[in-house]
Amino acid sequence: MYAFVQDVPIDEPTYRRIMAEIGPEPVAGSLLHLCVRHEGGLRYIDLWESEEACAAAFAERIHPAVDRAFGGARPATEPVVERLEVLDASGALLART
Repeated sequence: MYAFVQDVPIDEPTYRRIMAEIGPEPVAGSLLHLCVRHEGGLRYIDLWESEEACAAAFAERIHPAVDRAFGGARPATEPVVERLEVLDASGALLART
């Protein structure tokens, strides 16, 4: 498994535009995406099947959606990603996969 935390300097309406561009279909390889309010914007907490699945999803689906949400030009730099060491992942959401 691969997990990370990423603080993004965007507001909720921008986040909603990004999610609308990604669409309602599940993102391949994503086990959990959590978005919470955080100082200066939002915080993403993500759990993926693997780092490779995460990279593929960003390249094929997430970054193109972000580009569209930002009118074709997403910010030049990606917010810092803090990798998390997964010791255990459980719960009702994960039991359904």
